[in-house]
Amino acid sequence: MSFAEQLDLFKLPLVASTPKTRHLVVGGTIVPYVLRQGRRRLAMTIDERGLAVGAPHHVTLAEIEAFVRGHGEWVIAKLAEYAQRAAPRQLAIRHGTRLPLLGGEIEVRVEAGANRIAWRDDALVLAARPDADLDQLARRALQRRALPHFVERAGHYGARLGRSLPPIALSSARTRWGSCSQASGIRLNWRLIHLPPHLVDYVVAHELAHLAEMNHSPRFWAEVERVYPDWHAARAELKQRGRDIPLI
Repeated sequence: MSFAEQLDLFKLPLVASTPKTRHLVVGGTIVPYVLRQGRRRLAMTIDERGLAVGAPHHVTLAEIEAFVRGHGEWVIAKLAEYAQRAAPRQLAIRHGTRLPLLGGEIEVRVEAGANRIAWRDDALVLAARPDADLDQLARRALQRRALPHFVERAGHYGARLGRSLPPIALSSARTRWGSCSQASGIRLNWRLIHLPPHLVDYVVAHELAHLAEMNHSPRFWAEVERVYPDWHAARAELKQRGRDIPLI
């Protein structure tokens, strides 16, 4: 498993705050980064928005920056990789923006209104005030569309596994599609709604299998295969397609 795959998870709030951007010299390069304090552990992620570092409150700024410099080569290489992308994944929602949805595509339509959301055939209608945060409205709409679909698919695979359905909630994790806890149930990344249904099914089956095996042992994968035999291909496809979903 690569260092990037082992990065800790960052949960994005539904209404994003604007953390302060700091700057750090890494290998002779000035690197801007956003510091998010109050996290459970020290970790970092990189996407089109740049470098984000999460840290517990007790970790000092000197320790945080030493941590980043300790992974300097990876940071510089990953930032360069995103800078070279021909089509950035970061999208600003506007009238006419098109978004992938469960194997198809929808168009965003913006109308005057009181910050309401509606789905009309293959369109997402944002009835927005002049000062509305269209990105936030779109996220809210997609999350509302995602949860019932995920719950329905979890019910389907839970029945096949012979297990009662645990609580299902949404996640905004930056580096993981889902998680499972015996105490709190299953969390599924709402951005899965951008992917084809069979990949959503794979993630759902994967997380439900953790109810039997809280690990990735051969017994765990046997549980996954029992209800999702084509998991090898789905896992490879998810890794590829996951790099291209939009970030809103």
